[in-house]
Amino acid sequence: MNRLDKLFAHKQKDILNIYFTAGYPAVEDTGKIIQALEKAGADLIELGMPYSDPLADGPTIQQSGQKALKNGMTLPLLFDQVQAVREKTDIPLVLMGYFNQVMQYGEQRFLDKCVAVGIDGLILPDLPLYEYEQYYQEMVEKAGLGISFLITPQTTEERIKKVDELSRGFIYMVANSSITGAKGGITDKQLAYFERVNRLPLKNPRLIGFGISDHETFVTACRYANGAIIGSAFIRALAEGKEVEKATEDFVRSIRGVGVSA
Repeated sequence: MNRLDKLFAHKQKDILNIYFTAGYPAVEDTGKIIQALEKAGADLIELGMPYSDPLADGPTIQQSGQKALKNGMTLPLLFDQVQAVREKTDIPLVLMGYFNQVMQYGEQRFLDKCVAVGIDGLILPDLPLYEYEQYYQEMVEKAGLGISFLITPQTTEERIKKVDELSRGFIYMVANSSITGAKGGITDKQLAYFERVNRLPLKNPRLIGFGISDHETFVTACRYANGAIIGSAFIRALAEGKEVEKATEDFVRSIRGVGVSA
């Protein structure tokens, strides 16, 4: 049982999953932010692998990725940073990025390295279900890694069931059909989508992402899933120029609704 499995075995609701881009705001901040997130009360962390040609990322995450690449962030450096921070934290860590990055690194080599440094799961939005099932499922499962596939309001019931079959860890519920970082409250149309998915007999926990940005939207999402994912809003908080540990603590406290420290 890896750390993802343990998390969902012991906590079924109000799970806070925070995304940030590795190597942002500064290349050496990755480990600091991971430790600060765990201390502040995050349950799960998605580490973004910065990439030159993102597909689903909105402007905030794109800009953080560009800055991280300019800072000198690479996959080998990211793996080194994860390995170093694993001596200080046991929080589940999931890598999120694009399959082209995995292919360039070498698929088996990438999976082996994830296991060696303490990564618990993967999110690769551009990896087709068919390709995964035919060529990579056995490799990922043998490595003991989780993998999360995405569903959207347009995903058919048949495909949702297939996503549930292939996912290990959790299903990533995209709240709306847009890029990351969309602002505004959760609409009635989105709530109907959440309710539709809730009625399906799915085996995996579900986390809602895209457009979750504050305490109100986090609480609403948690009523319809096991938790929620926040990325762009956290990256904006990191960009405000405060010391990263303080910015992280204040942000998590605001999402949890417990106020901001002095």
